[in-house]
Amino acid sequence: MIKTIKERWDKIPLAVKVSTSYAICSILQKCLSFITLPLFTRLLTTEQYGQYTIYSSWQGILMIFLTLNLAYGSFQTAMVKFENRRSEYITSIQGICLLLSLVFLAIYLPFRNLWNQLFELPTLFVLIMVSEIIFTTATQLWMERNRFEFKYKSVVAITLLTSILSPILAFILVSSTDEKGYARIVGYAGVNILVGLIIFILNSKRGKKLYNKGFWKYAFGFNIPLIAYYLSQVIFNQSDRIMISHMIGTGEAAMYGVAYNLAMILSFILNAINGAYVPWMYGKIKEGREEENKPISIVLIVLIGLMILFVIWFAPEIIIVMAGEGYVEAIYVVAPVSMSLLLLFYCQLFINVEFYYEEKKMLVYGSIGAAVINIILNYLLIPFFGFVVAGYTTLVSYIIFALSNYVTMKFALKKRNLPDNMYDYKALLWLFIVFMVVGFLGVSLYGNLIIRIITTLFVLVLMVLNRNKFIVALKSIKER
Repeated sequence: MIKTIKERWDKIPLAVKVSTSYAICSILQKCLSFITLPLFTRLLTTEQYGQYTIYSSWQGILMIFLTLNLAYGSFQTAMVKFENRRSEYITSIQGICLLLSLVFLAIYLPFRNLWNQLFELPTLFVLIMVSEIIFTTATQLWMERNRFEFKYKSVVAITLLTSILSPILAFILVSSTDEKGYARIVGYAGVNILVGLIIFILNSKRGKKLYNKGFWKYAFGFNIPLIAYYLSQVIFNQSDRIMISHMIGTGEAAMYGVAYNLAMILSFILNAINGAYVPWMYGKIKEGREEENKPISIVLIVLIGLMILFVIWFAPEIIIVMAGEGYVEAIYVVAPVSMSLLLLFYCQLFINVEFYYEEKKMLVYGSIGAAVINIILNYLLIPFFGFVVAGYTTLVSYIIFALSNYVTMKFALKKRNLPDNMYDYKALLWLFIVFMVVGFLGVSLYGNLIIRIITTLFVLVLMVLNRNKFIVALKSIKER
């Protein structure tokens, strides 16, 4: 049987093998993260879990400044542009990250007490954070190159290795100290730093030079204009927790973080769907058959919306199982943040068109505007309404972000005198309203599990009866 499976696997085209391997790897990563969550939420107090939450939030923001997101953005283009000098380019990017990190440390260390009040972390953990950023970026550069060259086995192996070792080391450290929040940070960061250090040295040996004027000029020129966009996206994801921690406490930040992570648990499915959908959609645009996208986009939104509703309707049970009774207040954050995820898919529909026609400038403006509004609303409302309101400020911000991308997409089409027939906007609006109403109806029924179960079973029956519509839509995308 194993031999038969191997023979069939060998016959599969390389591109399919790669995408399948990465999809399975991503699912395993998410499963490991989801499985270990109950373990750490029970071993750590909410305040200790909040320390890890704050560390992760600041790491996401600091990474933008210390790496300029150079492992993303321009990287794929650079792999084509510098096809015969890829190793040199990667080493040069590591040089940029080292330089930016040294500049940060030169600013941080003389005034570390002031900075530590902002970060809510001791000096040692800020230094660990900087080290983790440097070496995680080295790993990411190596992985992205291997992905580009279809060397998927090594990428999958390293991904799974770090995903397994990190929680194991964290568990050992958490079990052996009273500083459990910091122990979890060291457990995860330690594995990333160790693996990244080895890969950093490997990359450096291949590329030799940390400085190359041409590579540095190219990298800075491509990514610096996108910093505002990258930063605004991180602010969307991280600023809520940082502001809650400063205004209320790390315990509340931990509760919000757990609820936020639950609400966004479907994001990897959303990304996978969009990854398969975009090539199909671009093909239709190229062929002048944009209108065929209308029913497909509707079916995808219904599919994603139903999965989101399941998370919302059973948020109390999921949070109690995954995090415990101490996080029960967080259930009221799940609905608005989950609806934000649906809006994120709406945004992606519009952004796909913007990227096709290379209209990126207004995307940056919309991102910055929505992120700033998110911060202002949090500042005004969190002190009065507590951490739950941050979920609703996130929802408002995503509504603004979706509208800005809608306007930008319309502008891009009008500018080129192209027909605007890719989406059924009335249907999109009504679907969002219906999902909003049903989602918050589920919140009002949190006290009655029986009604929620019966309603869910009824919806599942309807889905089974109409399964052909979903199957036809998904096959259409797959067969492109």
